[in-house]
Amino acid sequence: MAHQTFRTVDVDGLDIFYREAGDAARPTLLLLHGFPTGSYMFRDLIPLLADRFHLVAPDLPGFGLSAMPPRAQFSYTFDNLARVVSRFTEVIGLQRFGLYIFDYGAPTGLRMALRHPERITGIVSQNGNAYEEGLSDGWDPIARYWRDPNDANRQALRTFLTPDAIRWQYEHGVHDIATVSPDGYTLDAAFMARPGADEIQLDLMLDYAGNVALYPDFQNYFRVHRPPFLAIWGRNDPFFLPPGAEAYRRDLPDATVRLLDTGHFALETHAETIARAIGDKFT
Repeated sequence: MAHQTFRTVDVDGLDIFYREAGDAARPTLLLLHGFPTGSYMFRDLIPLLADRFHLVAPDLPGFGLSAMPPRAQFSYTFDNLARVVSRFTEVIGLQRFGLYIFDYGAPTGLRMALRHPERITGIVSQNGNAYEEGLSDGWDPIARYWRDPNDANRQALRTFLTPDAIRWQYEHGVHDIATVSPDGYTLDAAFMARPGADEIQLDLMLDYAGNVALYPDFQNYFRVHRPPFLAIWGRNDPFFLPPGAEAYRRDLPDATVRLLDTGHFALETHAETIARAIGDKFT
């Protein structure tokens, strides 16, 4: 097992928890998690890459072990998540790094790339979407809330936050659910049960509309800056469809695209495959 450390650092008044492993002299990979999880989603991947990379995996504000300030004190938007993570990299001294983007980590990381393209050495997108064709019908209730942000449409989204719904995200599209550890979805559900966590997640679901609006800007970034790119995707994802992975080649002809026979949380079943693909592409 690679040696890992677990720290919390003050980022402009917010405590941000992060995992770190590998030699800081090696290429850095910043691992950005998604909904509704935290940096622990990388618990299997980190040891597989730590001999070749310097790995840093923070918990986003409001997630995992990072600070979860009240909504009256912190606006839970993807712009703010990106701002905090960008400052986090500055506080811990990261100057250039690759991005591993998953789910919510995609619009967070890609916002960072738009603002500081000179810092980004490459991108791994694991079920991290940047194209409208990647959005499935599973987004329909959330899109309804975007179009009409009334209370009824907001309350309807609470079904996404239940322990059963969280577990379903882990198991859907996996041929043998006995291969999916209960650790991830059990911990996710526990964090979701904290007072106020539900409202934070509903705020982010509403703000996700701004990510879709930025897709053309993300795509222009790909065309202009041409970062080395690996899209490695669980093809059975109920939210982000395989065409979203394949679309990266439109703007990045040299992108590597791989579709795995698993679901949304591909690391739960294919961490070794993903680690090999990252090593092949970036070392």
